[in-house]
Amino acid sequence: MDENILNKYHCWLKEKNLLNHDHLELEKIKDNEEEIISRFSSDLTFGTGGLRGVMGVGTNRMNIYTVRRATQGLANYLNKKYQKKPKCAIAYDTRNNSKEFAYEAARVLGKNKIKVYLFEDIAPTPVLSFAVRYLKCEAGIVITASHNPKQYNGYKCYGSDGAQMANESASDVMNEIEQLDMFKNIKVGDFDTLMYNGYIEFVDDDLLTAYRKSTLANSLSKEERNLHIVYTPLHGTGLKMVTNVLREDGFFSVEIVQEQKTPDGNFPTAPYPNPEFKEALQLGIEKYLILHGLDIMLATDPDADRVGVVINQNNTPIILTGNEVGILLFDWIYKIKKENNKLPANPTIIKTIVSSDMANIMAKKLGVNVIEVLTGFKFIGEQMLHLENVGHLDDYLFGFEESCGYLTNKDVRDKDSINACLLIAEMANYYKNRRKTLVDQMNNLYEEYGHYVTKTLNYELEGMIGKEKINRAMEIFRKENIRTKFGELDSYADYLKSMMYKDNQIIEIKLPKSDVVKYFFRNNDTITFRPSGTEPKLKAYIFTSDENRLNQYISLIDDIMNNL
Repeated sequence: MDENILNKYHCWLKEKNLLNHDHLELEKIKDNEEEIISRFSSDLTFGTGGLRGVMGVGTNRMNIYTVRRATQGLANYLNKKYQKKPKCAIAYDTRNNSKEFAYEAARVLGKNKIKVYLFEDIAPTPVLSFAVRYLKCEAGIVITASHNPKQYNGYKCYGSDGAQMANESASDVMNEIEQLDMFKNIKVGDFDTLMYNGYIEFVDDDLLTAYRKSTLANSLSKEERNLHIVYTPLHGTGLKMVTNVLREDGFFSVEIVQEQKTPDGNFPTAPYPNPEFKEALQLGIEKYLILHGLDIMLATDPDADRVGVVINQNNTPIILTGNEVGILLFDWIYKIKKENNKLPANPTIIKTIVSSDMANIMAKKLGVNVIEVLTGFKFIGEQMLHLENVGHLDDYLFGFEESCGYLTNKDVRDKDSINACLLIAEMANYYKNRRKTLVDQMNNLYEEYGHYVTKTLNYELEGMIGKEKINRAMEIFRKENIRTKFGELDSYADYLKSMMYKDNQIIEIKLPKSDVVKYFFRNNDTITFRPSGTEPKLKAYIFTSDENRLNQYISLIDDIMNNL
């Protein structure tokens, strides 16, 4: 074993500030070389989205010590940047240890004389985004690992605009964190004392009411409500807010998946609580949607920023992809606003580069401006801030990403499943009143614009060896002799070099550098490759109008990935 790794392990064992149960956890692995390496070979990295990792004791784990260190770095950054006393809102989801991590973060910020607005109970991530703006905070924190399995937790940082921290700010916070020892120079106050002195304050119900009103202000249709809905929060934070908003909007036929309504960080009925995947949706589909003959199923992930959609199509469940829901919402929002003479002069949507290019094809025909950003909803939030700063936020219609994230509410700057559930329910109700389902309408759009297929491939590659394979794969996909195997290219974009290559010309890409490559084919197909920013995966996003080409692309990519 590397001596540095072993030294780190022994330093933690000797650390006097280590809690007794954490010391015992480390003692148990003293003869497990693989586990020691896994926990101490590196520090849990504070990336552009904050921290995310498996919970446990060690430098490469989510625990109170890594949370405290990250929060001290954030505190140092905030106190240097802002002359007046900065403020920070903190929320947490239903995961194991989320509340503890949130309270630890509050103790550190409060001790550093930063005012903390702490949610007393679990709260959806979009509510935290709203709170940052509503309370005029300089920062926000939400403790969540989104849709990851139960052993994970995370720590996401937000800027004063309510969006996840932009790259430059995140880099500045990371620099502050890297200067800190895991145990030294970390200021941790007593929670009750900080509450008494006004440095920590619980968020009151007025904020939750304001968020609901803001969400309901995005309602687009007041037609008679005939839709029958089943909803599941997948043991997460969405139950109260989603059901309250739907009922306030007139949807009284809302059944709840009882087995999944209780907050539970072990996710007993959905081990991988991702509403993109059928496994997480199966229980609600079988025991409610089909058995009770309902119209639509909505499912939100643990921190309630994503929503999955299932349609009962003639007693057959059809799971809509994130891209399909995004396309349907774009079309419907445009249509309703146009019908009501509420379409802005320069309507604009914002989408990520890995989301369906069908949106670009539609937008061109409809006269809608498209802003494309890197993967991650924070980049959509960043562009919303830019529109706001130049006085054109009213042009914003809709933002979406393929991984089931949607937003119309301008008071929120992260993907918002509560906002999305409201709009999806209204949209499905609108089409039901016209004797159509969302599947029928999606088929209509395919007929109008072309039947485009999207497919996301996930290659899970864990550990240091997996990381090396991901890097090797990205090198391979950048090679010209590999690119030409896939078909006749129109252009090729390398976002790490910020360059697009087309017809022997080099065009600058005006986006932050990112390890992403995208192939643009002459037949309008595209393939995008990127390492996941939150999981040990390489992802490939295929967009094509031909099933045979789809299968050929998959076969070629599989062959490369299987021979790394």
